[in-house]
Amino acid sequence: MSDLAPRLSELWVYLAATPLLGLTLTLVAYQLAFTIYQRSGCKPAVNPVAIAVALIVAVLMATGTPYSTYFEGAQFVHFLLGPATVALAIPLYSQLARLRRMALPLMVALVVGSLTACVSAIAIGWALGASFESVRSLAPKSITTPIAMGVAEKIGGLPSLTAVLVVTTGIFGAIAASTLFNVLRIKDPAVRGFALGTAAHGIGTARAFQVSEETGAFSALAMCLNGILTALFLPLLFRTFGA
Repeated sequence: MSDLAPRLSELWVYLAATPLLGLTLTLVAYQLAFTIYQRSGCKPAVNPVAIAVALIVAVLMATGTPYSTYFEGAQFVHFLLGPATVALAIPLYSQLARLRRMALPLMVALVVGSLTACVSAIAIGWALGASFESVRSLAPKSITTPIAMGVAEKIGGLPSLTAVLVVTTGIFGAIAASTLFNVLRIKDPAVRGFALGTAAHGIGTARAFQVSEETGAFSALAMCLNGILTALFLPLLFRTFGA
């Protein structure tokens, strides 16, 4: 045991000098978090993303490692968000017949949900006295991180702040959704999934797939469509009202 600490220290020094630091830390943190999540009985409150984020932040703060150094390796995981999103089309294809039957109500739900997410965030931000920059950063909180950061930059927000708000929104949605659906007596997996994807983007979609493939497929659809719709109308909304 006496030799363990020096060896761990040497390993950390080695990793810190290479892009392997961020990648290794991300994978180890999430594996630990997912193990905790499984041992809890897969309870929504024990969200693996929230736990992994807390673990990574704690390690970076304890070691004094700059975020830029961490992201040199973590960007490899970040890059995989694109292929992973495209791969969501596979389970969605299996629900194609039902998608065609539900096309109109889903589109109405998408528009209403997207507008509600953005307008409510703006209204709450203004009501609480947030700066214009903060309000702009808050507006795209319900869409997936890469799109949200681009939209925030386009409308004059802070992409870094938006990323934090997006992750927070997703974690809260993944934790609270099941309870809220049960209270509202919403039982249809497609409806639950579409609502979760609209409100809680990728993190909510990950939770939806843990429930069932059908719930996950509709959540993935909502996540993608909401990202596209918000990216189109949000800059127009700010330009129109001069916000």
